[in-house]
Amino acid sequence: MSTRLPGTDLDLFPLVLGGNVFGWSADEEASFAVLDAFLAAGGTMVDTADAYARWLGRGGGESETILGAWMAARGSRDDVLVATKMGKLPPYDNLRPESIRAACDDSLRRLRTDRIDLYYAHQDHLDDDLPAALEAFDGLVRSGKVRYVAASNFTGARLAEALDLQAANGWAPFVALQPHYNLVERDEYENEYAHLCLQRGLGTLPYFGLARGFLTGKYRGGSDVPSVRAEGVVEYADERGERVLSALQDVADGRGVSMGAIALAWLRTRPAVVAPIASARTVEQLVDLLPMAEVELDESEESSLDAASA
Repeated sequence: MSTRLPGTDLDLFPLVLGGNVFGWSADEEASFAVLDAFLAAGGTMVDTADAYARWLGRGGGESETILGAWMAARGSRDDVLVATKMGKLPPYDNLRPESIRAACDDSLRRLRTDRIDLYYAHQDHLDDDLPAALEAFDGLVRSGKVRYVAASNFTGARLAEALDLQAANGWAPFVALQPHYNLVERDEYENEYAHLCLQRGLGTLPYFGLARGFLTGKYRGGSDVPSVRAEGVVEYADERGERVLSALQDVADGRGVSMGAIALAWLRTRPAVVAPIASARTVEQLVDLLPMAEVELDESEESSLDAASA
């Protein structure tokens, strides 16, 4: 059960495991347990970044370090696809060539590996020379340190410009886009990126696929949930948000799976989406999400979710 990321030889399980919780809301022991369960279920790609979890004030790199320790302890490097990012962690919070190269070396060290399967520019930096940055990413591919490159948090116009430059110069192209996209955050992706990704052959791997947990229903009705993300879902707790949750609940009840699994299955039906990204800080949370890999929504289910979230 896998889907090929366009333009690559990377076969992805229908869910990409988000590593932003590793070293943050999930300590090493809990992170190892989630990673073990994901691999046992057939999972392939784990998504992290050098900036995870910089917000704790410890310097960043915590998530990569835990993932690297797990791969070393389990001897599992050849069984997983590693996606990571640069461009947000100081002093490499830019897209200067020297920063791209140094950040990659630091990530490889923390991950205890000799290659990164998918390496993202975590965000655009308009003050930096875009051609020089793209040439530096190409150099990483040519060196063997990186297999494929991708983009996150670029505007549609800048992404198109980057793809044109890569094609014109024979540089390794961006093969994927990682946008903010879910049932309650639709407009930007659908209006700015979807057609571009289809036209240019990019696979989409959306982040915040569960809207910081809102789409699992656990915050419904103002529930007081002990979560580091609780404050981040307040913006969704309105009439539209409740409408979306009600539609998710109806489909989930009919399928006998969790609301989160349905929210992720809906993303898989969207243009250019290969696999959504979602994190889990416990094995129980992961188990709730895994059925998304087998759920194929029918036309009436898709329509009800589309209408509720319009």
